Amino acid sequence: MFFLVCFDIVDNRVRYRVVKILKGYGTRVQKSVFECANMTEHKFMKMQSDLEEIIDHGEDTIRYYPLCKHCVGQVEFSGTGNPPNTRAYSVL
Repeated sequence: MFFLVCFDIVDNRVRYRVVKILKGYGTRVQKSVFECANMTEHKFMKMQSDLEEIIDHGEDTIRYYPLCKHCVGQVEFSGTGNPPNTRAYSVL
């Protein structure tokens, strides 16, 4: 599964913690946008749970956009950056 995760966090300390969690799951492509490739349902649920525990549900927002393999292949962008990384990794 591939997820585009976008957030708007009010508090700087909470924002730093959100970024730290997301760096463990994906690639930062903009200040508040991460591409999380090769996510299993278990990894996604763990990531979402970790993030839900630290945000202020009255002021903050995190959005999770699932993208199918075909849709990820159709992503277009302008300016700097790289296409979404969809390569599967395995541990030897």
